[in-house]
Amino acid sequence: MAGTFPDSARVDVPVEFLERAVFVPGANALVLSDLHVGKAAASRVEAPIDDGSDVIDRLERLLGCVDAETVVVAGDLLHSFSTVPRGADWTVTRLERIVADAGAEFVVTPGNHDGMLEAVYDGHAPDAYMLADGETLVCHGHEQPDLERVYAESETEFENYEGSNLERVVVGHDHPALSVGGRKLPCFLYARDAWRGLDVLMLPAFTRSASGVTINRARGIDLQSPMVRSLEPFHPVIRDDSAGETRWFPPIEACRHLL
Repeated sequence: MAGTFPDSARVDVPVEFLERAVFVPGANALVLSDLHVGKAAASRVEAPIDDGSDVIDRLERLLGCVDAETVVVAGDLLHSFSTVPRGADWTVTRLERIVADAGAEFVVTPGNHDGMLEAVYDGHAPDAYMLADGETLVCHGHEQPDLERVYAESETEFENYEGSNLERVVVGHDHPALSVGGRKLPCFLYARDAWRGLDVLMLPAFTRSASGVTINRARGIDLQSPMVRSLEPFHPVIRDDSAGETRWFPPIEACRHLL
């Protein structure tokens, strides 16, 4: 079904789509979201995937494929509200270590599940993080970023986002997925001018043990992020690593009847 859409559905975006993550070459930044470290330990049912070792191995593999100077987790590094799940501190330490071994800085923009983040991570953790390209802002997306505060605290030449180089916001939070041929596949969502005149790129969950919102029949109201008021202008994007292809779909409003 994905192959039935023309390549004209593709949007020119200065990011490289990877397995559940993106690389921004203009900033040498690898961005991923929703690792939910500790989810298996916090769950009352046995998770089919060990979310600790799995996210470590996959992040290490991604770092071997790109030349990242910064690794940004767009929220929900943890799956915790009031206690630190068993083994989560070890997993976070390992993640920090492999990022450091790759010569990159590790940054976390806290999400709604990161209530205990300070107990396991004492690194850079701003509410929103401007990438080095000056065009891309990263945050979790569970609430709207305070752009005025971002620029007041940033080292850019601009005092506010109006008139700046800011073009897009990268978020996570809702774990978007697309049902294709009976399979539920993680997907990215991208739309122009979706929030305050800025493009929005929503990432799928990096962990493979988290459920997501199947967008085939979903509406904007079905997503929790205030950054997405309507799904209709968003392009679903699927990364097929086995084929080395990134598949773009037309905006949902144009292809919903085929999904």
